[in-house]
Amino acid sequence: MRIFGLSIIVTVVSLIAAFVYGGPTALALCAILGILEVSLSFDNAVINASVLQRMSDFWQRIFLTVGVVIAVFGMRLVFPLAIVWVTAGLDPKRAFDLAMNPPEGDALTFPDGSPSYEKLLTDAHPQIAAFGGAFLLLLFLNFILEEHEITWLGWIERPLAKLGKLDMLSVVLTLVAIVIAAEWIADADDRGTVLLSGILGVVTYILVDGLGSMFHTDELEEGAESGPSGVVKATGKAAFFLFLYLEVLDASFSFDGVIGAFAITSDPILIALGLGLIGAMFVRSITVFLVRKGTLSEYVYLEHGAHWAIGALAIILLVSIGVHINEVITGLVGVAFIGAAFITSIIRNRRLGDDDDSKSVTTQEPTPVA
Repeated sequence: MRIFGLSIIVTVVSLIAAFVYGGPTALALCAILGILEVSLSFDNAVINASVLQRMSDFWQRIFLTVGVVIAVFGMRLVFPLAIVWVTAGLDPKRAFDLAMNPPEGDALTFPDGSPSYEKLLTDAHPQIAAFGGAFLLLLFLNFILEEHEITWLGWIERPLAKLGKLDMLSVVLTLVAIVIAAEWIADADDRGTVLLSGILGVVTYILVDGLGSMFHTDELEEGAESGPSGVVKATGKAAFFLFLYLEVLDASFSFDGVIGAFAITSDPILIALGLGLIGAMFVRSITVFLVRKGTLSEYVYLEHGAHWAIGALAIILLVSIGVHINEVITGLVGVAFIGAAFITSIIRNRRLGDDDDSKSVTTQEPTPVA
């Protein structure tokens, strides 16, 4: 309850607000959106936890307080509005008016032929998918091309780690994927913007990740805060850039959920309540649970499974530039990887426990016979 209590309270308040706002229908839609966000973000929570455990307690609290505000209002409400402002060339007030006053029924245009907020946001999908896909693909490749003491899918992870000794291979592969998406997947009118957005995704990842690593190295030399396990935790500028890294990562994940939400409702208030307050709060609580309980250390394949899920999501985003992919498929792929990693972690722990028991039995001194 200490970890999930606030999320439960926020969920109850959000559902009540949705009921007051639009009755039983709005209540049901808000609940569905919250479930959608949580199901799409299991891998996000695991990655957040793997980064968050490297941050000092102060910056963990910043992420879980200020970061929640950014996630709820920034990424799930302001971020989609900003996309419409930029891509459609509308002023903020006009974009907000469009969001609050959609056309009747399921129409994507108004009677005068002008596009709705949902259509403008959907039309911006190629650029955002290219940015998010490039960012997430680079994240996946940088993890999978590194050597790890423990491997999950060893038959493919070990050969990829050997290939990873080639400097900047992850960047090369990501740029190749962007070119393929721009030339052979995107529509002719979107090729230039897709290529530019993908390159910006690569630049953003390199910049934020590189600055975090640089300042973390400086703090290691100066002596940074250490956790109970003796692991040096990032503070100051290093933690700040890790915080920025997490927020950009959250943006890359959240847009897919926002687009998926329009299959359920185009009401921005319900989207903010369901995706933002309910979904984002529970994702944060899951992140805290994983960090506080040491789940990633106990179930060692979870981080691997989350990165494979991110790799799959990156490919799905790049393919979705030209081909519609149902959001249910996106959510199921992530859940499948996380679930498989969790189950195989349990099997590994039991096998190691059985090995330890058998060793303790064989090393026991024989009982002397009287």
